[in-house]
Amino acid sequence: MNTTASPATKPGKNGSPPTTTKPPAPAQPGASKEAKRLAATILEVLAGVRTPPDAAQALSISVPRYYLLEQRALDSLVAGCEPRRQGRMATPERESAHLRKELARSQRDCARQQALVRLAQRTVGLAAPPTDPAKSAAKNGKRKPKRPVVRALKAAARLQLDDTRHDADLAPTANGASTPDGAKAPMGI
Repeated sequence: MNTTASPATKPGKNGSPPTTTKPPAPAQPGASKEAKRLAATILEVLAGVRTPPDAAQALSISVPRYYLLEQRALDSLVAGCEPRRQGRMATPERESAHLRKELARSQRDCARQQALVRLAQRTVGLAAPPTDPAKSAAKNGKRKPKRPVVRALKAAARLQLDDTRHDADLAPTANGASTPDGAKAPMGI
């Protein structure tokens, strides 16, 4: 019986069958070589294998820049350790779809309630109220329909009239004095 274990298997305790181990998965498969090198160097400093000046020299950066990168890495580590919310995350698209569904449901409920009110009114014998009071009044001849008014033209005419009045107010009189209403001042005064 061979007692040496292959590198991929570990012998079990107390005669149990050997367990196999997987080779370690590559760390962050989408990360660049430079990012992996930087992360490894920061971990070496945090583990005490290197000093910060040695790590900065190995990375060809200044010591203050190394400390900045180390702080960013630690911030990311802490953020990654935060507990994740369970379930679906709220996104604007999902919330918009939810609000649309709720609006459609509310509109159906409103139409249903209106139909029930109309049915109750018919059952009791009440006449349905007019839909638009302005239309019903116009049909009965109580009120003339308003003609559309071009407000912009009226405002322009008013401004031009005010402008001509203002020019007339400043018109000089014979002795050089002007009156506020544009009338000539009497000569003897």
